Amino acid sequence: MRVLHTADWHFGKTLEGRDRIPEQRQFVDELAGICDDERIDLVLMAGDVFQTVNPSAEAEELFYEALDKLSAGGTRGIVAIAGNHDNPERMAAASPLAEKLGMTLIGLPHQALSAQTPNPSRPWRVAAGPSWLELAVPGCDHTAVIAALPYPSEARLKELLTQSLDEAEWVEQYNDRIAQMFSHLARHFKSDAVNLAMSHLFVRGGIESDSEVQIQVGGTYAVDPDAFPGRAQYVALGHLHRPQVVAGAPVPTRYAGSPLAYSFSEVGYSKSVVVLDVQPGRPADIREVFLASGKPLVRWTAKEGLSQVVQWVEEGRDANAWIDLEIHLKDPLTMEETHMLRTIHPGFVNIRPVFQVEGVNAVTAAERKNLPMDEMFVRFFERQKGYTPDDGLVQLFLELVADEPADAPAAEDTEEVAG
Repeated sequence: MRVLHTADWHFGKTLEGRDRIPEQRQFVDELAGICDDERIDLVLMAGDVFQTVNPSAEAEELFYEALDKLSAGGTRGIVAIAGNHDNPERMAAASPLAEKLGMTLIGLPHQALSAQTPNPSRPWRVAAGPSWLELAVPGCDHTAVIAALPYPSEARLKELLTQSLDEAEWVEQYNDRIAQMFSHLARHFKSDAVNLAMSHLFVRGGIESDSEVQIQVGGTYAVDPDAFPGRAQYVALGHLHRPQVVAGAPVPTRYAGSPLAYSFSEVGYSKSVVVLDVQPGRPADIREVFLASGKPLVRWTAKEGLSQVVQWVEEGRDANAWIDLEIHLKDPLTMEETHMLRTIHPGFVNIRPVFQVEGVNAVTAAERKNLPMDEMFVRFFERQKGYTPDDGLVQLFLELVADEPADAPAAEDTEEVAG
């Protein structure tokens, strides 16, 4: 059986307000092409289909379009679980229609699944129960048993794991509960079937990026690598956006990563999906298939100022990229200059001026303490925003400072951070 592992589509997610739906649609087409070219039998989608629990109609439409294209007319198996960004009930709402095409959509842990009437022309569930299924796929002479655990928060598990307020005890109880659940689900694994597990959670030691919204608070919603069942031939995970192997797991365990770079902390990441060939009783043959969809995210540092940026644009540098621009200046950008930058390259997402001002702003710490409060605010604002605040904003700042409690950080501390 040939299986494709993907996750963290985040349909509807933007980049500082920039629409990514066209890039996400491009990814869906690329993924469908990979499934066809690789002759994929089963797709595992490990959570975070959407960016929000209340996705736009456009994002939902893209999800259903993706299911339709990936299913190959109902001949390819699809199992998708909800992540922490997904509304679990909404995720599973389309199940009555999806199941007619051999798709299984699981929103909540413990969601009841049932066996289906045999149909050799489409994928069908030979057997099933809460958070697990045995799936037959056309063209495969063996089935796949899948332990499928959607995002397992305490609220979605509908369990109180401990009444203790001690964080260490909570962490231990959560880890033990997830390990226990996987151990229970693994009892359905069979020696003559392909045995797989999937979930959407954080494994301690995983490498994060800024584009993930934390699902763990102080490490509580996190598990150890050995929480997964040792009888699984592969564990497909979602949540972390950087494709990576989970070190220390008892069996091959991977995060597929997001298909697009969703923050500038992901500059330089290669995006991919995982393809595995697996047979009963044998180690899975695992490989990455790299993706080309979406605009690259790049950082520019223009130490020679505005003219250097204009030159790079005229040279066609990163013409199809989203750009985080750091530009070194002596004077703040005017509104006309900012508009010009936005016009000559629509890919500028952030424009961050770095001022190299001699004399006025090059003051020592001792001198800074003697500067008036309004002057320190003006300098700080200019460095952060690239232009001078008006008198009304300065006055508002002074009024806010006057209302600060006596133990609030001193203004010179703010200026030190800004510098």
